[in-house]
Amino acid sequence: MNKIILKSGREKALLRRHPWVFSGAIAHVEGDPGMGETVGICDSRGKFLACGAYSPQSQIRVRVWGWEADEEVDAAFLRKRLQNAIALRTGWRPETEDQGAVRLIHAESDQLPGLIVDRYNDTLVMQILSAGAERWRDTLADLLLELTGVAHIYERSDVEVRKLEGLPARVGPIRGDEPPELEIEENGLLFKVDVRGGHKTGFYLDQRINRARVRELAAGKEVLDCFSYTGGFALNALAGGAGHVTALDVSADALALAEANCARNNLPAEKITYLEGDVFHALRKFRDQARSFDLIILDPPKFAPSAAQVKQAARGYKDINLLAFKLLRPRGILVTFSCSGGISAELFQKIVAGAALDAGLHFRVLEQLHQSPDHPIALNFPEGAYLK
Repeated sequence: MNKIILKSGREKALLRRHPWVFSGAIAHVEGDPGMGETVGICDSRGKFLACGAYSPQSQIRVRVWGWEADEEVDAAFLRKRLQNAIALRTGWRPETEDQGAVRLIHAESDQLPGLIVDRYNDTLVMQILSAGAERWRDTLADLLLELTGVAHIYERSDVEVRKLEGLPARVGPIRGDEPPELEIEENGLLFKVDVRGGHKTGFYLDQRINRARVRELAAGKEVLDCFSYTGGFALNALAGGAGHVTALDVSADALALAEANCARNNLPAEKITYLEGDVFHALRKFRDQARSFDLIILDPPKFAPSAAQVKQAARGYKDINLLAFKLLRPRGILVTFSCSGGISAELFQKIVAGAALDAGLHFRVLEQLHQSPDHPIALNFPEGAYLK
């Protein structure tokens, strides 16, 4: 096995079982490992620490597979990891599978670095984000087909992070034919899911419990749902008895799907307005028109995928939260999120607090919301807590 030798003193993160080795921590490489090949990771004295997948073009040079010296990364190893992850979802919340939509594999948090798998009924959507998962792509697909019994596995490896790994984008069926038009049930509501061209793998499964919470808060309120996408929060607000909902998104196609979802659930069409437009511009226009709302949801896409974009992203988050604060009625509620990995929970709270200060009013935190439990957070990998 080829080896990665760390610089002196750079083994501390691995001793805490953090699963990433950055390029700057490496003293030298023994051998000539290929893209995604399994390598041993040793401290400066040559003591074995872990084994992981080598990615020569990424700043995250090695992603850890395991911590045992005699552990071989092969099909049997991957099968066990997949079985453990799937069993966790089944034991955590049995009704999830009846609803037909669940995250089965959550990358490093499930000890399968760079692998995301979401289940929508009889279709799995697979995202491969790292060189190691790429190397085992076909084996992983065969194992998933066997372990889940689904009819289709569709790949959505078309995210920016693949460029950092030196991997091309790839979209299309891996196993089975093109998936049919998909419809899932979540919290008693039906949603059509576009796995081919929709955001992420087609739906934001990480917001399940938060959409249910918005439903509880919405009764009698005038609601503004920003970055509404296909209506997840907006339709839950309607189902919760909102007086009126404005669903705002830049994508006409997403709003058309939201409207179809509304009709499919027999929700009152006269109580929802679909507004196509840039959220920043629309919020400024609402401010200039002296519009106001009882409940506002901000669920934007990633403003800061990595640390390099944090400064610019912080300005964007502050602007959008400040605008939302100014549109709230007395005793109004803002439900605001960041899914940016580069923005910590502490920084996000500081940004929102700064926006509140600039708004000149008194705001309090009623609840702190998080990703749904099928997106678990490994205690040795705090980066897995991406949704704030």
